Amino acid sequence: MTTSSDRKAADAIFRHTIPAGEPCLFDLAAGQTLRLTDVEGNQAIDTLFYNADDPRERYDPQRTLRRQNNLYLTSGSVLYSNLGRPMLTLVADTCGRHDTLGGACAQESNTVRYGQDKRYMHSCRDNFLRAALHDGRLDKRDIGANINFFMNVPVTPTGGLTFEDGISAPGKYVELRAEMEVIVLISNCPQLNNPCNGWNPTPAEVRVWA
Repeated sequence: MTTSSDRKAADAIFRHTIPAGEPCLFDLAAGQTLRLTDVEGNQAIDTLFYNADDPRERYDPQRTLRRQNNLYLTSGSVLYSNLGRPMLTLVADTCGRHDTLGGACAQESNTVRYGQDKRYMHSCRDNFLRAALHDGRLDKRDIGANINFFMNVPVTPTGGLTFEDGISAPGKYVELRAEMEVIVLISNCPQLNNPCNGWNPTPAEVRVWA
């Protein structure tokens, strides 16, 4: 379900452009609204969320999908933590569907899916680790299952997953309202081996409203 927002860009209290293929980590206060924008279209934005007061509490895909009774996220979806508490609510979405199953690309998955010569290609897991270790509040064991905003991963009739061209477009966005103080950890996906970025990673934009 697509729904637009009436928030004005000029009223945002924070704005950052994440370069193609790079990470970003920042805090979001309870009640603030985060907008992630697919600037040029067909870009996957891998994202993790943590309770800023206790990062051991974090986004839990199993609880989230079970509560939603839906594999995909869109307007009205609530992201739940591993303690069963609401973390964020999707309050606007002009794309219409976001992946919860495809996971983050990593050295290991690149090798298995695309060949040994892809072993040392840059990956979202690398991005997560780089940003987390630099921040100091998170480490390797904190990197779990993520959301892939704007990514198209249909489920086949036999229960498999396929990576397809994105259903997003330039300027499409999703907005999330924080229900608690959260750490936002993003990898603006560098993937070059499947269509999730159109084989051409592009920038993403972050805006925050009070």
